[in-house]
Amino acid sequence: MTTVHRLLDDAFAGVEPSPEVQDLKEEIRANLEARAAELESAGATPDAAARRAFDELGDVRAIVADAQADVAEETGGAPRTALQAALAAAEQHRVRPTPRFVLGVVLASLVLAAAVAVAALAPAGVLALPGIAVAALLLTASSAAGFVVGLSLSRETTTNHPMPQGRAGGYYLASGLGAFGLLLALFTALGTFGAWVYVVAGGAVVVGGVLFTMLGVTQTNRKKAWVRDVARAQAAEGHFDRFDRDPAAAARFGVYTLVIWLSAFVVFVVLGLTVGWAWSWLTFVVALAVMMLVLARMLFTSPGEGARDQR
Repeated sequence: MTTVHRLLDDAFAGVEPSPEVQDLKEEIRANLEARAAELESAGATPDAAARRAFDELGDVRAIVADAQADVAEETGGAPRTALQAALAAAEQHRVRPTPRFVLGVVLASLVLAAAVAVAALAPAGVLALPGIAVAALLLTASSAAGFVVGLSLSRETTTNHPMPQGRAGGYYLASGLGAFGLLLALFTALGTFGAWVYVVAGGAVVVGGVLFTMLGVTQTNRKKAWVRDVARAQAAEGHFDRFDRDPAAAARFGVYTLVIWLSAFVVFVVLGLTVGWAWSWLTFVVALAVMMLVLARMLFTSPGEGARDQR
Protein backbone atom coordinates (compact mmCIF):
# COMPACT_ATOMS: atom_id res chain seq x y z
CA MET A 1 0.00 0.00 0.00
CA THR A 2 2.96 2.31 -0.55
CA THR A 3 1.05 4.35 -3.16
CA VAL A 4 -1.80 4.94 -0.70
CA HIS A 5 0.66 6.28 1.86
CA ARG A 6 2.25 8.64 -0.66
CA LEU A 7 -1.02 9.95 -2.06
CA LEU A 8 -2.36 10.52 1.42
CA ASP A 9 0.79 12.27 2.61
CA ASP A 10 0.68 14.53 -0.44
CA ALA A 11 -2.96 15.39 0.27
CA PHE A 12 -2.10 16.28 3.87
CA ALA A 13 1.05 18.25 2.96
CA GLY A 14 1.06 21.59 4.73
CA VAL A 15 -1.64 20.66 7.24
CA GLU A 16 -0.70 21.56 10.80
CA PRO A 17 -0.22 18.26 12.68
CA SER A 18 -2.58 17.65 15.59
CA PRO A 19 -4.26 14.63 17.18
CA GLU A 20 -7.53 15.46 15.40
CA VAL A 21 -5.92 15.77 11.99
CA GLN A 22 -3.96 12.57 12.55
CA ASP A 23 -7.15 10.72 13.49
CA LEU A 24 -8.80 11.94 10.28
CA LYS A 25 -5.78 10.90 8.24
CA GLU A 26 -5.70 7.40 9.72
CA GLU A 27 -9.44 7.00 9.15
CA ILE A 28 -9.05 7.96 5.49
CA ARG A 29 -6.01 5.68 5.21
CA ALA A 30 -7.97 2.70 6.52
CA ASN A 31 -10.81 3.34 4.05
CA LEU A 32 -8.40 3.75 1.14
CA GLU A 33 -6.46 0.58 1.98
CA ALA A 34 -9.67 -1.45 2.32
CA ARG A 35 -10.99 -0.21 -1.04
CA ALA A 36 -7.62 -0.69 -2.75
CA ALA A 37 -7.47 -4.26 -1.45
CA GLU A 38 -10.90 -4.93 -2.99
CA LEU A 39 -9.75 -3.54 -6.34
CA GLU A 40 -6.54 -5.57 -6.24
CA SER A 41 -8.51 -8.76 -5.60
CA ALA A 42 -10.52 -7.89 -8.71
CA GLY A 43 -7.35 -7.85 -10.79
CA ALA A 44 -6.08 -4.25 -10.60
CA THR A 45 -2.40 -3.55 -10.03
CA PRO A 46 -1.50 -2.14 -6.58
CA ASP A 47 -0.70 1.30 -8.02
CA ALA A 48 -3.86 1.48 -10.15
CA ALA A 49 -6.00 0.22 -7.26
CA ALA A 50 -4.63 2.85 -4.90
CA ARG A 51 -5.19 5.69 -7.38
CA ARG A 52 -8.69 4.55 -8.24
CA ALA A 53 -9.61 4.27 -4.55
CA PHE A 54 -8.26 7.78 -4.06
CA ASP A 55 -10.31 9.10 -6.98
CA GLU A 56 -13.46 7.44 -5.68
CA LEU A 57 -13.00 9.10 -2.31
CA GLY A 58 -13.60 12.50 -3.84
CA ASP A 59 -11.89 15.80 -3.14
CA VAL A 60 -9.52 14.82 -0.38
CA ARG A 61 -7.95 18.26 -0.36
CA ALA A 62 -11.31 19.75 0.52
CA ILE A 63 -11.55 17.39 3.48
CA VAL A 64 -8.01 18.35 4.45
CA ALA A 65 -8.83 22.04 4.14
CA ASP A 66 -11.84 21.60 6.42
CA ALA A 67 -9.67 19.80 8.93
CA GLN A 68 -7.07 22.56 8.74
CA ALA A 69 -9.76 25.18 9.31
CA ASP A 70 -11.03 23.27 12.32
CA VAL A 71 -7.55 23.05 13.79
CA ALA A 72 -6.94 26.77 13.19
CA GLU A 73 -10.23 27.58 14.90
CA GLU A 74 -9.38 25.42 17.90
CA THR A 75 -5.93 26.95 18.28
CA GLY A 76 -7.12 30.51 17.77
CA GLY A 77 -5.40 30.69 14.39
CA ALA A 78 -1.96 30.85 16.00
CA PRO A 79 0.56 30.18 13.22
CA ARG A 80 3.43 27.74 13.61
CA THR A 81 6.81 28.10 12.05
CA ALA A 82 7.89 25.50 9.49
CA LEU A 83 10.42 24.14 11.98
CA GLN A 84 7.83 23.77 14.74
CA ALA A 85 5.43 22.00 12.38
CA ALA A 86 8.21 19.71 11.16
CA LEU A 87 9.26 18.77 14.68
CA ALA A 88 5.66 18.06 15.64
CA ALA A 89 5.19 15.93 12.53
CA ALA A 90 8.44 14.06 13.17
CA GLU A 91 7.33 13.18 16.68
CA GLN A 92 3.87 12.22 15.50
CA HIS A 93 5.07 9.95 12.68
CA ARG A 94 8.09 8.41 14.36
CA VAL A 95 8.72 4.87 13.06
CA ARG A 96 10.84 2.66 15.26
CA PRO A 97 12.80 -0.37 14.00
CA THR A 98 10.80 -3.58 14.05
CA PRO A 99 12.18 -6.71 15.77
CA ARG A 100 12.28 -8.45 12.39
CA PHE A 101 14.45 -5.71 10.90
CA VAL A 102 16.83 -5.64 13.88
CA LEU A 103 17.14 -9.43 13.87
CA GLY A 104 17.78 -9.51 10.11
CA VAL A 105 20.51 -6.86 10.30
CA VAL A 106 22.21 -8.54 13.30
CA LEU A 107 22.21 -11.99 11.68
CA ALA A 108 23.45 -10.65 8.34
CA SER A 109 26.22 -8.73 10.10
CA LEU A 110 27.27 -11.88 11.98
CA VAL A 111 27.34 -13.87 8.73
CA LEU A 112 29.41 -11.11 7.09
CA ALA A 113 31.94 -11.02 9.92
CA ALA A 114 32.18 -14.81 10.21
CA ALA A 115 32.64 -15.37 6.47
CA VAL A 116 35.42 -12.78 6.21
CA ALA A 117 37.11 -14.08 9.36
CA VAL A 118 37.15 -17.68 8.14
CA ALA A 119 38.31 -16.64 4.67
CA ALA A 120 41.16 -14.64 6.24
CA LEU A 121 42.54 -17.82 7.80
CA ALA A 122 43.64 -19.04 4.35
CA PRO A 123 46.14 -16.27 3.44
CA ALA A 124 47.30 -16.26 7.07
CA GLY A 125 48.29 -19.91 6.71
CA VAL A 126 46.14 -21.05 9.63
CA LEU A 127 43.61 -22.97 7.56
CA ALA A 128 44.19 -24.67 4.22
CA LEU A 129 41.28 -23.59 2.02
CA PRO A 130 41.11 -23.94 -1.77
CA GLY A 131 40.58 -20.75 -3.74
CA ILE A 132 37.03 -21.73 -4.66
CA ALA A 133 36.12 -22.05 -0.96
CA VAL A 134 37.57 -18.64 -0.17
CA ALA A 135 35.67 -17.14 -3.11
CA ALA A 136 32.45 -18.75 -1.85
CA LEU A 137 33.02 -17.26 1.60
CA LEU A 138 33.62 -13.82 0.10
CA LEU A 139 30.48 -14.16 -2.00
CA THR A 140 28.53 -15.03 1.16
CA ALA A 141 29.98 -12.03 2.97
CA SER A 142 29.18 -9.63 0.13
CA SER A 143 25.66 -11.04 -0.14
CA ALA A 144 25.15 -10.38 3.58
CA ALA A 145 26.34 -6.79 3.10
CA GLY A 146 23.93 -6.31 0.20
CA PHE A 147 21.12 -7.83 2.27
CA VAL A 148 21.61 -5.20 4.98
CA VAL A 149 21.39 -2.44 2.36
CA GLY A 150 18.31 -3.87 0.64
CA LEU A 151 16.49 -4.62 3.89
CA SER A 152 17.19 -1.12 5.19
CA LEU A 153 15.78 0.51 2.06
CA SER A 154 12.66 -1.69 1.96
CA ARG A 155 11.40 -0.61 5.39
CA GLU A 156 9.48 2.52 6.28
CA THR A 157 11.33 5.07 8.38
CA THR A 158 10.35 8.31 10.05
CA THR A 159 11.36 10.31 6.98
CA ASN A 160 11.11 7.85 4.06
CA HIS A 161 8.43 5.60 2.63
CA PRO A 162 9.47 1.96 2.07
CA MET A 163 11.20 1.31 -1.25
CA PRO A 164 9.50 -1.23 -3.58
CA GLN A 165 10.95 -4.71 -3.18
CA GLY A 166 12.25 -4.87 -6.75
CA ARG A 167 14.21 -1.62 -6.48
CA ALA A 168 15.49 -2.53 -3.01
CA GLY A 169 16.67 -5.79 -4.57
CA GLY A 170 18.56 -3.77 -7.18
CA TYR A 171 20.41 -1.91 -4.43
CA TYR A 172 21.09 -5.26 -2.75
CA LEU A 173 22.69 -6.52 -5.97
CA ALA A 174 24.71 -3.35 -6.52
CA SER A 175 25.99 -3.38 -2.94
CA GLY A 176 26.82 -7.06 -3.10
CA LEU A 177 28.76 -6.69 -6.35
CA GLY A 178 30.72 -3.75 -5.01
CA ALA A 179 31.58 -5.53 -1.77
CA PHE A 180 32.48 -8.73 -3.62
CA GLY A 181 34.83 -6.88 -5.96
CA LEU A 182 36.59 -5.08 -3.11
CA LEU A 183 36.95 -8.29 -1.07
CA LEU A 184 38.29 -10.17 -4.09
CA ALA A 185 40.85 -7.45 -4.69
CA LEU A 186 41.92 -7.48 -1.03
CA PHE A 187 42.40 -11.26 -0.92
CA THR A 188 44.19 -11.20 -4.27
CA ALA A 189 46.62 -8.68 -2.83
CA LEU A 190 47.13 -11.07 0.11
CA GLY A 191 48.13 -13.82 -2.34
CA THR A 192 45.01 -16.02 -2.19
CA PHE A 193 44.24 -15.69 -5.91
CA GLY A 194 46.22 -15.10 -9.06
CA ALA A 195 46.69 -11.58 -10.44
CA TRP A 196 44.09 -12.22 -13.17
CA VAL A 197 41.37 -12.09 -10.47
CA TYR A 198 41.98 -8.33 -10.29
CA VAL A 199 40.10 -8.10 -13.60
CA VAL A 200 37.10 -9.96 -12.14
CA ALA A 201 37.21 -7.79 -9.02
CA GLY A 202 37.39 -4.59 -11.05
CA GLY A 203 34.52 -5.71 -13.25
CA ALA A 204 32.35 -6.43 -10.20
CA VAL A 205 33.09 -2.99 -8.73
CA VAL A 206 32.35 -1.21 -12.01
CA VAL A 207 29.11 -3.12 -12.65
CA GLY A 208 28.01 -2.41 -9.10
CA GLY A 209 28.85 1.27 -9.49
CA VAL A 210 26.99 1.53 -12.80
CA LEU A 211 23.95 -0.21 -11.27
CA PHE A 212 24.06 2.18 -8.32
CA THR A 213 24.12 5.11 -10.74
CA MET A 214 21.20 3.80 -12.80
CA LEU A 215 19.13 3.21 -9.66
CA GLY A 216 20.05 6.59 -8.26
CA VAL A 217 19.15 8.70 -11.29
CA THR A 218 15.83 6.87 -11.75
CA GLN A 219 14.85 6.96 -8.07
CA THR A 220 11.57 8.77 -7.35
CA ASN A 221 11.04 10.86 -4.25
CA ARG A 222 10.57 8.67 -1.16
CA LYS A 223 10.46 11.53 1.32
CA LYS A 224 7.31 11.96 3.35
CA ALA A 225 5.27 15.11 2.95
CA TRP A 226 6.41 16.79 6.15
CA VAL A 227 10.05 16.17 5.23
CA ARG A 228 9.49 17.82 1.85
CA ASP A 229 7.89 20.77 3.62
CA VAL A 230 11.07 21.21 5.64
CA ALA A 231 13.17 20.98 2.47
CA ARG A 232 11.06 23.66 0.81
CA ALA A 233 11.41 25.88 3.87
CA GLN A 234 15.18 25.42 3.78
CA ALA A 235 15.26 26.20 0.06
CA ALA A 236 13.37 29.43 0.73
CA GLU A 237 16.12 30.37 3.19
CA GLY A 238 18.83 29.96 0.58
CA HIS A 239 19.62 26.22 0.57
CA PHE A 240 19.40 24.76 -2.92
CA ASP A 241 19.36 21.07 -3.83
CA ARG A 242 20.24 20.92 -7.51
CA PHE A 243 18.95 17.41 -8.22
CA ASP A 244 15.58 17.97 -6.57
CA ARG A 245 14.80 20.96 -8.76
CA ASP A 246 16.65 19.99 -11.90
CA PRO A 247 16.08 16.36 -12.96
CA ALA A 248 18.15 16.99 -16.09
CA ALA A 249 21.16 17.70 -13.87
CA ALA A 250 20.61 14.37 -12.10
CA ALA A 251 20.53 12.61 -15.47
CA ARG A 252 23.73 14.37 -16.56
CA PHE A 253 25.42 13.31 -13.35
CA GLY A 254 24.42 9.72 -14.09
CA VAL A 255 26.02 9.93 -17.53
CA TYR A 256 29.17 11.56 -16.11
CA THR A 257 29.45 8.84 -13.46
CA LEU A 258 29.06 6.08 -16.05
CA VAL A 259 31.77 7.61 -18.23
CA ILE A 260 34.11 8.11 -15.24
CA TRP A 261 33.83 4.51 -14.05
CA LEU A 262 34.01 2.91 -17.49
CA SER A 263 37.11 4.98 -18.25
CA ALA A 264 38.58 4.02 -14.88
CA PHE A 265 38.05 0.34 -15.62
CA VAL A 266 39.79 0.60 -18.99
CA VAL A 267 42.73 2.48 -17.43
CA PHE A 268 42.80 -0.06 -14.59
CA VAL A 269 43.20 -2.98 -17.01
CA VAL A 270 45.82 -1.16 -19.10
CA LEU A 271 47.89 -0.20 -16.05
CA GLY A 272 47.54 -3.69 -14.61
CA LEU A 273 48.94 -5.26 -17.76
CA THR A 274 51.77 -2.71 -18.11
CA VAL A 275 52.75 -1.25 -14.74
CA GLY A 276 51.37 -3.84 -12.34
CA TRP A 277 48.09 -4.81 -10.71
CA ALA A 278 49.01 -3.50 -7.27
CA TRP A 279 49.38 0.08 -8.55
CA SER A 280 46.53 -0.09 -11.03
CA TRP A 281 43.97 0.05 -8.18
CA LEU A 282 44.87 3.70 -7.65
CA THR A 283 42.75 4.31 -10.76
CA PHE A 284 39.58 3.64 -8.79
CA VAL A 285 40.71 5.97 -6.00
CA VAL A 286 41.15 8.75 -8.55
CA ALA A 287 37.81 7.90 -10.19
CA LEU A 288 36.03 8.10 -6.83
CA ALA A 289 37.63 11.46 -6.08
CA VAL A 290 36.62 12.82 -9.50
CA MET A 291 33.06 11.54 -9.08
CA MET A 292 32.73 13.16 -5.64
CA LEU A 293 34.03 16.47 -6.99
CA VAL A 294 31.52 16.34 -9.85
CA LEU A 295 28.76 15.48 -7.38
CA ALA A 296 29.68 18.37 -5.09
CA ARG A 297 29.82 20.76 -8.03
CA MET A 298 26.46 19.67 -9.46
CA LEU A 299 24.47 19.00 -6.30
CA PHE A 300 25.26 21.99 -4.13
CA THR A 301 24.87 25.31 -5.88
CA SER A 302 23.67 28.69 -4.85
CA PRO A 303 20.11 29.73 -5.78
CA GLY A 304 21.53 32.12 -8.38
CA GLU A 305 23.56 29.44 -10.10
CA GLY A 306 20.61 27.05 -10.13
CA ALA A 307 18.37 29.66 -11.68
CA ARG A 308 20.92 30.44 -14.40
CA ASP A 309 21.38 26.72 -15.16
CA GLN A 310 17.64 26.22 -15.56
CA ARG A 311 17.22 29.08 -18.05
